[in-house]
Amino acid sequence: MSKRLDETLNTPDYDGLIVGNKPVADVFSVTIRKLGAAATLKRGTVLSLSTGSGGDGKCVVLGTTAGSNETLTANCVLCDDVEVGTSADVTAIAYRTGKLNAGRLIVATGYTMTAADKEALRNGGILIDTAIEA
Repeated sequence: MSKRLDETLNTPDYDGLIVGNKPVADVFSVTIRKLGAAATLKRGTVLSLSTGSGGDGKCVVLGTTAGSNETLTANCVLCDDVEVGTSADVTAIAYRTGKLNAGRLIVATGYTMTAADKEALRNGGILIDTAIEA
């Protein structure tokens, strides 16, 4: 049986996270720190990088309380849903650059993204924009 060259075989679902093609959405691998209670982190979750003398170089959800001598700085955004358990850190893929919709970004419950968070993301190459939902 032959395939038609003019038919659509599959199309991606558009979730509204990426709202522009400049800067290009570039991805990289991150390590997400294990959690106290297992959870699924959703696509669009903003991650902070743990640095400082108490930091471990791993990522946590933006709005997580920093540990002793730890600095948490907004760094990247999850590309896909990821299951994070309580016994081991998880490797995931995140956007390090791109133009993303502010209305689709996820942070820790009870936390509101600050101007400093947006600036940290912008300095890394993530531009946050407000997209009008249709």
